[in-house]
Amino acid sequence: MELNRDDQKREVKQHGTYGFPIYIGRKWISSYPTGYFPWHWHDEVEFTLVVSGQLEYRVNDFHCLLTAGQGLFCNSGALHFGSMAGIDCDYISITVHPRLLAGFEGSAAGAKYVLPIVESSALPSLVLRKETIWQKEILASLKRLYRICTQKAGLYELYAQRLLLGIWIRLYEHCACQVQDVPTEDPEKLRRLRVILAFLHSYYAQKLTLEDVAREVGLSKSECCRFFKKQMGMPLFDYLTDYRVGKSLAVLQEGGSVAQAAAAVGFSDPSYYAKVFRARTGRSPSGYRKEATNQEVEGL
Repeated sequence: MELNRDDQKREVKQHGTYGFPIYIGRKWISSYPTGYFPWHWHDEVEFTLVVSGQLEYRVNDFHCLLTAGQGLFCNSGALHFGSMAGIDCDYISITVHPRLLAGFEGSAAGAKYVLPIVESSALPSLVLRKETIWQKEILASLKRLYRICTQKAGLYELYAQRLLLGIWIRLYEHCACQVQDVPTEDPEKLRRLRVILAFLHSYYAQKLTLEDVAREVGLSKSECCRFFKKQMGMPLFDYLTDYRVGKSLAVLQEGGSVAQAAAAVGFSDPSYYAKVFRARTGRSPSGYRKEATNQEVEGL
C-alpha cells in the first residue's frame, strides 16, 4: 500500500466525491509493509481515531503517541506522518473537505467559523482525549460517523453532515481563541522542510549527496543535517533509505527482480538493498515479492 502524491507531497487521492467530499477508511498500520505511511498533506482536514494498539503520529514538527480510544485532528495543509509504535494499530481515518463544513462559497458560516481554523497555521493538529469532556464528545461523534458512512443507510449523508457540523462546533468553541492568540508556526521552517522532502521524494532514484540537498534548500551541510533531524526526529539519510525501500515495493509487487528493485530506487548494490529491506520490513525482498504475488492470485 502506498500513498499517491504529487511532486509537492500533496496527496492526490480523491477523498469522497465533489458532491459529498468525505472519505472514511479503516486499516492496520501494518498494511504498509514499511510500518508507516509517508509524509504528505492535503487540502482536507483529517480526523484519526485509534481503535486498538498505538500509533506514533507526527504533524509538522509536533510528535505524539496515540493509544486506543484517542484521536487526532490534523488541519488542512499540515504535513503528517504515522508509524507503528511497538505494536500494530487498527485506526480509522476520516478526511473532510472544508467546503462540506462551510456550505456554499462565500457563506457567512464559512467565513466566520471554518476559514479562521483551516487557514491558520497556529493549529496544525490537536490530540483528542476522552478525559476532556468536549473532546470525548468529538470522539463519540467520530465513531457514530464511521458507522453511518460505512452502513450507508437511508439519509446517511444528512446524518453524517449533521455530525460533522456538531464536531466542528465543538472544535471552534474551544480552539478559536487558540488560533487568535497563539503565534503561528515559523513559515520559513515549514517551507524548508517541504523543500527538502520534495527534493528527496523527486530524486530518490539518483545518487544524492548531502551537498545536493543542502544546496537545494539554501543551508550549509551541517545546518541541513541539524535542521532535518530536529524536525523529523531522524537523520536525513536514514529517512531517504526508508523512503527508497517503500518506493521499491511497487517494483517487487509487479514481479521485478531484487536487482531491478534496487536499481529503480537508487541502490547500487542489490545485496546491500536486500539487507536494508530486511531490516526495515522484517522480510527479504524476494519473500515480499512472493507474498504480493500470492495475494494477487488469491484476489482473482
